[in-house]
Amino acid sequence: MLIDVCIYGTVFLWVKMHHLNKKYKMGKFVITTRKNGEFQFNLKAGNGQVILASEGYATKQASLTGIASVRNNSVVLSRYDRKTATNGKPYFNLKATNGQVIGTSEMYDSEAARDKGIESVKNNAPDASIEDQTV
Repeated sequence: MLIDVCIYGTVFLWVKMHHLNKKYKMGKFVITTRKNGEFQFNLKAGNGQVILASEGYATKQASLTGIASVRNNSVVLSRYDRKTATNGKPYFNLKATNGQVIGTSEMYDSEAARDKGIESVKNNAPDASIEDQTV
């Protein structure tokens, strides 16, 4: 009887999580290779929109280290450097504890939209899955 309850509980939990994941799609890191052979990653929100792009990395392992850094630093508001491009469009950089830029946002039409982009990175990055498109 206990086994039946555990199995039932597990199935119920899976169905509930499956339903939630369909309703609230989670973010993901997508690793790709550039034409020059470097690896890069983009953090995509649940709707598929790129919300953060990395620099180029010489190795896939370095890009995975970059993803780990984004996950760790994305929850710290002070690591977001709010900027304005020469064309007047707001954007942001996410920086590691050593001050190195580990991700750059798109250009936004307003500061409010940029701030929503920061919130999206904070919400998506810590638990985002990794999709490796280089294999």
